[in-house]
Amino acid sequence: MKKTILLTLILSFVLSVRGQTLQELQDRVDELTRQNENLNHQLDVIIKKIDDVNWFNRVGDLSFIDKVFIYGPPPANTPNPSAVGAKNPVKFWNYVFIPRNIDFSKKYPLIVFPHGGVHGDFDTYFTHIVREMLAQGYVVVAPEYRGSTGYGEGFWHQIDYGGLENEDVFASRNYMVENYDFIDSNRIGIVGWSHGGMIALHNIFEHPEGYACAFAGVPVSDMIMRYGYATDDYRRLYDSEYHIGKTPREDIAEYRRRSPAWQAHKLKTPLLIHTNTNDDDVYVIEVEHLIKSLKAEDKKFEYEIFKEMPGGHSFDRIDTKAARQIRVKIYKFLAQYLNPPKPIKTIGDINRAAYLPIR
Repeated sequence: MKKTILLTLILSFVLSVRGQTLQELQDRVDELTRQNENLNHQLDVIIKKIDDVNWFNRVGDLSFIDKVFIYGPPPANTPNPSAVGAKNPVKFWNYVFIPRNIDFSKKYPLIVFPHGGVHGDFDTYFTHIVREMLAQGYVVVAPEYRGSTGYGEGFWHQIDYGGLENEDVFASRNYMVENYDFIDSNRIGIVGWSHGGMIALHNIFEHPEGYACAFAGVPVSDMIMRYGYATDDYRRLYDSEYHIGKTPREDIAEYRRRSPAWQAHKLKTPLLIHTNTNDDDVYVIEVEHLIKSLKAEDKKFEYEIFKEMPGGHSFDRIDTKAARQIRVKIYKFLAQYLNPPKPIKTIGDINRAAYLPIR
């Protein structure tokens, strides 16, 4: 009996010590993971600064380039809402591109160009598209709305996908009108692909008076459907504590509110939608839901479903001849409502915009 009690005590002691050691090890692993996340955000800041320099190298011959710091609404979620400054507006950066050959005594059209990606950013991936816009005489503003990568961990955690990020982008639109006398407030369009296409849709649904037209390429359209076919890692970007904090099953109304396909009744703005049947990111079925919803609401809009176009999700953003021909279609649609000084009409115009200075 005594041996049994002694063995029990020894075993309990060993397990207790072992448990403490494992906990300490887990704490250390958690700390190292945290440090690694911080390091990744610091590296993203460095990469962003390098790419900013690259913008001047690749577009500086055509454009005056600036990066302006403005603000949108207060954060969607704060750990301590009663803390001093907790309700302050979220500040964010915007790229501004102004054609070098404009006459500042005249009025020019503006394109609002939100980037795509969950925690994405506006980088030189878009070089040729920005050049094409500048060549036509468009002023371009590209918002780095809340949650964008390259501005530190705190800003990264401010993400509000389908929520207040839309108001950040509208704030960018308003900033340009209020601060640049040569912007024509009646000739403003919004252009975006993927997540940026989703933001374009929400902007024209919520602020139809602010835009003359919109293009939404392969737009995220239904977050409920998207959550269903996405991977677990992708789902965690939405239901994490710092973001929406719930799954669609737990709060389907919130996901519906953030989904353009469920807001189709609000459309009043001329709209062009593109999607691709072999898109492996935003599946075509998701965009088809948006298209069918708009038709069900008897809305007038234009769309094209491309069949197995090379490039998948980025089929009309890459620099192939076929992609440029599709962008000619996009620019012709925009030109109907924005009347740029030198509209692109042919693929030759696009090729010249890519490599030749504006005249």
